[in-house]
Amino acid sequence: MQEESALRQEAARRATEEQIQAQRRQTEREKAEIERETIRVRAMAEAEGRAHEAKLAEDVNRRILVDRANAEREKWIAAINTTFDHIGGGFRAILTDQNKLVVAVGGVTALAAGIYTTREGARVVWSYVDRILGQPSLIRESSRGKYPWSGFFSQAMSTLKGANGGSGTKSEKGFGDVILHPSLEKRIQQLANATANTKSHQAPFRNMLFYGPPGTGKTMVARELARRSGLDYALMTGGDVAPLGSQAVTKIHQLFDWSKKSKKGLLLFIDEADAFLCERNKTYMSEAQRSALNALLFRTGDQSKDIVLALATNRPGDLDSAVADRIDEVIEFPLPGEDERFKLIKLYLEKYIAQAGERKPGLFSNFFKNQQQEIEIKGLTDDILREAAARTDGFSGREVAKMMASVQAAVYGSEDCVLDGNLFREVVDYKVAEHQQRRKLAAAEGDK
Repeated sequence: MQEESALRQEAARRATEEQIQAQRRQTEREKAEIERETIRVRAMAEAEGRAHEAKLAEDVNRRILVDRANAEREKWIAAINTTFDHIGGGFRAILTDQNKLVVAVGGVTALAAGIYTTREGARVVWSYVDRILGQPSLIRESSRGKYPWSGFFSQAMSTLKGANGGSGTKSEKGFGDVILHPSLEKRIQQLANATANTKSHQAPFRNMLFYGPPGTGKTMVARELARRSGLDYALMTGGDVAPLGSQAVTKIHQLFDWSKKSKKGLLLFIDEADAFLCERNKTYMSEAQRSALNALLFRTGDQSKDIVLALATNRPGDLDSAVADRIDEVIEFPLPGEDERFKLIKLYLEKYIAQAGERKPGLFSNFFKNQQQEIEIKGLTDDILREAAARTDGFSGREVAKMMASVQAAVYGSEDCVLDGNLFREVVDYKVAEHQQRRKLAAAEGDK
């Protein structure tokens, strides 16, 4: 019985301890909950306090800014009022005092007259300087500067470039972007050598006539011919003479006077010469055009040691007989043959396709981010290029260049920027069809 009583007492004691432990845990949980709630309430109160303080600070700053703006406005208004008061007082003093009014009107009139006189005087002086020293208005392009002092820098750079390893002009081959028939290229080279020797021996120059279809390289060859002969170069267009009317004679005389001032000699290239050098018996030729033609004939009556006259036309038969009599060398520029077209295609393939996107070396090349995207060439063999050269029969050099520019545009329009044989043939087919359509339209216009 004592043992059972001890067990019961032990069980009661354990139950009491468990109850006490449970109450203690409950009390701790409640205490922790109360602490969390207290922290939350305290954080909310602090946040509300900070927000309230920020709002109060914002209101204070706004009031400060408003007060400052009002003060600035009042200051400017006061300054403006003071200025207008002074101006009004000055006007009242001038209007009430006759002597001050006369002096003010005279000063303003003298100032306006001085400004107008200075402007008009500067305009007259500059027009006189431009007429005496400037480039004639008929010149569209020239290797000479517009004014005598404008070519010093370019001449110094070209001299420096030649001193750094530039080769002589006589040893150069080819004519840049112009591919000529070997016989024509040989004749042009002989003509360049003869012109250079003529200049060195102070003999009269020989005038030239270039004729042939458009886009066969007449202008580019004339520019290269002048460079290889050591002459300056100037280009004008015959179509610019007719709109001048009665001023055409004066402009032509100014052109020849300016051309004679070249120290190296000048090759004067007149493109579309038949536009104002046509037969004088034409009924549609105006009196001003006849006068312009007579002025040119007068200036080219004798062989010149200063000017080489080079004419270019698509219709040599329309030139006046007196103009034809001034010509010493007549050179025909035919359409390029198949070999020339093949060389042109390779030339423009290298220029427009292979070299596209290459970063040019230079001091400031890294600052220019916008560069062309490089084109990848796949499977474009010489056989495909020769096939294109054979299909482009009747194309001029300019048309071949435009065709290759279209190839470049087609490549840039593709997704992967890759040029292969199929894409090249598609562009060639399109340009050949376009060329044939243009010829049909020209034939239809001729029939009308």
